[in-house]
Amino acid sequence: MFEDHNNTVYEMVEASKLLSKAQLDELNETHLNTGKSLADAIIDSGLIDKQKLLEMTADYLNYEFMPIPPANIPENIYKQLRPNLARTYGVVPIKADDTSISLLARDPFNNAIIDDITFTLNKDVTIVVMDPAQVDSLMIQCYGEEDSSIDDLLAEISGVNFDDTNEDAAALANETPIIRFVNLILQQAIRDKASDIHFEPFEDQFRIRYRIDGALYEMAPPPKSLALPVISRIKVLANLNIAEQRIPQDGRIKMTISGRPVDLRVSTLPTQFGESVVLRVLDKSVVNLDLEKLSMSDEVKESIRKLVKMPNGIFIVTGPTGSGKTTTLYSALREVNTVDIKILTSEDPVEYEIDGIMQVQINHQVGLDFARCLRAFLRQDPDKIMVGEIRDLETAQIAVQASLTGHVVLATLHTNDSPGAVTRLIDMGLEPFLIAASLEGVLGQRLVRKICTTCRTAYEPDQDIIDMLGVDPIEIADKQFYFGKGCAECSGSGYKGRQGLFELLMMNDSLRDLITARAPTLVLKQKAIEMGMRTLRDDGLRAIFDGATTVDEVLKYT
Repeated sequence: MFEDHNNTVYEMVEASKLLSKAQLDELNETHLNTGKSLADAIIDSGLIDKQKLLEMTADYLNYEFMPIPPANIPENIYKQLRPNLARTYGVVPIKADDTSISLLARDPFNNAIIDDITFTLNKDVTIVVMDPAQVDSLMIQCYGEEDSSIDDLLAEISGVNFDDTNEDAAALANETPIIRFVNLILQQAIRDKASDIHFEPFEDQFRIRYRIDGALYEMAPPPKSLALPVISRIKVLANLNIAEQRIPQDGRIKMTISGRPVDLRVSTLPTQFGESVVLRVLDKSVVNLDLEKLSMSDEVKESIRKLVKMPNGIFIVTGPTGSGKTTTLYSALREVNTVDIKILTSEDPVEYEIDGIMQVQINHQVGLDFARCLRAFLRQDPDKIMVGEIRDLETAQIAVQASLTGHVVLATLHTNDSPGAVTRLIDMGLEPFLIAASLEGVLGQRLVRKICTTCRTAYEPDQDIIDMLGVDPIEIADKQFYFGKGCAECSGSGYKGRQGLFELLMMNDSLRDLITARAPTLVLKQKAIEMGMRTLRDDGLRAIFDGATTVDEVLKYT
């Protein structure tokens, strides 16, 4: 509840004097460590109940509070707002006349509600506070579910041929059907927990695809004539140059979708038949920045906690793009995100904003790269530093220098496994003795799809599969293997959600000697396994036997 307003909730509860400063700070700590909103942490503690917190919110904002939802909202009242507008802002009208309208809001702290709806309706807007869950129920009651909306809208706009209009791209982007169509696509993506949305124009079709749990799914293709206005609409939202279609552009969209704040990272690419656009969805409510929720073994979790609490040294997380490296680093940093620790991060771009951490966005256009940012960090008296990615020798050298002068440096690197990180740093030109002196641990990771729990089914694997896994048949005699049959819950895929596979290389004297002697990756890996490192494949077997994922997924990613 009120996920995006934790600081305001803190100030509000502090002003109420209902909790002591110590109680409030402890609950704030719970919020930072678990990813729960501060409001939810307070309610779960039992110190203030939900109704009391909502009453307090209404008093603080000087709004009316409605404890019990109205039994019936007349059609002429709720139809004052279009369904897409009501869903976008998370509001339901309960009273209206010619000059004013009263709205129940699931997020009363969202100032955009009053500004935007006043502008849209040209009426005075009054907010009424009510339990967000009740507002959601009323919204479904009044406006129904959204499932058929995209098809309905496509049917509605199929009669308009946007190719034949003489309007420029900016005018097309502001056409009401286009605005509604783009909003619906974004809402559906958020509801389906998509990580990316692809808009792809081809010679004779316009394709829109969602990436869900690492796999791409195509929606029913809209008419080709929608490509230019839809892509122009996205560029308008991201403050990009609509007229410029010859070079790639990057931007960001911050908007409220289905009543909650969502960040979208936008990348455009000029292609043969128009601009291809990809949106990366950064939905805070889906990502849980908590080590406890990252499906790691207890041993790996405890080792990571030790690494981030060390007084100095480098901790690297490695893996391919989209394997959750940044999520792991954020979760590790939140373990030490306390008032007495100064944390600085340099990211390209900043994916999730975290209270209490100073985050810097890399900007290559003005010469602010990782190396320059890291140099500036050393003059800012930090305790812990996160480097989005070590891409070159200069960044690597400064990271080592920072770690040797009493800072903990967390960074990401693109390699296939954790021992490969050492070889990669040597290939960049870093001296092996410096790596041996500063590196404390490397975490390799992958994301695999989880079996849908609704249609999970046990089966007997073929001998070929067992051979491919490289396990002894006697060892797995009593183990169960599972797969997902496919059901409505997982849209027939057999998978729902993802989890990580991890291998943690912890440095010790034997490994440091091998690094100094420039030992190849294979030798480092064999030595690390001898000393107890569980490989990605081993962790994959653990996930298979826990019934969390399939053999196919583990073979594909390890």
